[in-house]
Amino acid sequence: MSNTNLDITKIRKDFPILSRKVNGKPLVYLDNAATSQTPQQVIDIIVNYYSNYNANIHRGVHTLSQEATDKYEEARQKIQTHFNAKKSHEIIFTSGTTHSINMVANGFTSLLQKEDEVIVSALEHHSNIVPWQMLCEKTGATLKVIPMTEAGELDMETYDKLLSANTKLVFVNHISNALGTINPIKSIIEKAHAVNAAVLIDGAQASPHIKTNVQELDVDFYTVSAHKMCGPTGVGILYGKEKWLNKLPPYQGGGEMIAEVTFEKTTYADLPHKFEAGTPNICGGIAFGAAIDYMNSIGFENIAAYENDLLQYATNKLLEIEGLKIYGTSTQKTSVISFNIGNIHPYDIGTIVDKLGIAVRTGHHCAQPIMDYYNIPGTVRASFAFYNTKEEIDIFVEATKRAAQMLS
Repeated sequence: MSNTNLDITKIRKDFPILSRKVNGKPLVYLDNAATSQTPQQVIDIIVNYYSNYNANIHRGVHTLSQEATDKYEEARQKIQTHFNAKKSHEIIFTSGTTHSINMVANGFTSLLQKEDEVIVSALEHHSNIVPWQMLCEKTGATLKVIPMTEAGELDMETYDKLLSANTKLVFVNHISNALGTINPIKSIIEKAHAVNAAVLIDGAQASPHIKTNVQELDVDFYTVSAHKMCGPTGVGILYGKEKWLNKLPPYQGGGEMIAEVTFEKTTYADLPHKFEAGTPNICGGIAFGAAIDYMNSIGFENIAAYENDLLQYATNKLLEIEGLKIYGTSTQKTSVISFNIGNIHPYDIGTIVDKLGIAVRTGHHCAQPIMDYYNIPGTVRASFAFYNTKEEIDIFVEATKRAAQMLS
């Protein structure tokens, strides 16, 4: 499929921020893996909510409350349809992927025992490492790690050996935020299920690039953050199979998650409300639905083909720079390039290209074990979205060359 399926000039007009200047230069935004930009169509939904029907949901009989409730639940159904969950109450609104993961880790505290084992991968973001360490500390379960290879892929042979009758949970990201590696999650899930382990997949980095079908994957839990998908910050979802969500205890107590409260006993509400204590980010949930509509209007196949084209183009251009090394060379990869040049500190490159209006991420990207594996302090990470262009990549490559000359 050719990238001519996308009218990039028209798409770029949807994003007001792309027309601003930084340090007197046109903004070149290449930090999409940290957060994507928001189109006017989603901004308008946010403004409309606060201008016309801002009210608390589920509890009110008045018109505004009912309008807000309807829009919020409509958004839940849009998200259910997009990820192909069986039931809308399998979609739990959260503040984002980190909240979603902690919710599951906390729930499993009451389900794990001392001899149980939990498996994570060496490619994880800190938010998919620390909660499981905390879970193991509380329960006495053992944490095991699937090692990575020089190419930034998971060592699947070792994964096979780590699995046993004691494995109760497996946690892996769908795509590495630091390297862009697309992990073989279908195979990971099947193998975990063969030993009756549950699987949580961190889908934060995958959801902007891939249309995930949770039923086809047969995944037990899948997490997503709206701000990676052209939506607002502070909202995301936890997808969980109904049977697992029913097994897990509530994460927080408060309003909305109860059926009946007396001082003697409280009974909890049915799904999804059992996990949605308090007033949620109502506007955020509605805007998340709008962001998914927007991305689907462009089409995920078109997005994937175009971003892959950008990835190949940028990879070839960057490799022309003397001394530049790319970390994460998996054959299955999304539009992220992590690199260093000689002994130059990544922070210094990031600072210089920022002066030229270019936004990239530098550091360990909340994935310190990956940096320790390569024995480096961090990387420069350029991550591309469907609204970026080859012209922007040219500007970035020239700026990186300039930075390398100044610093070497």
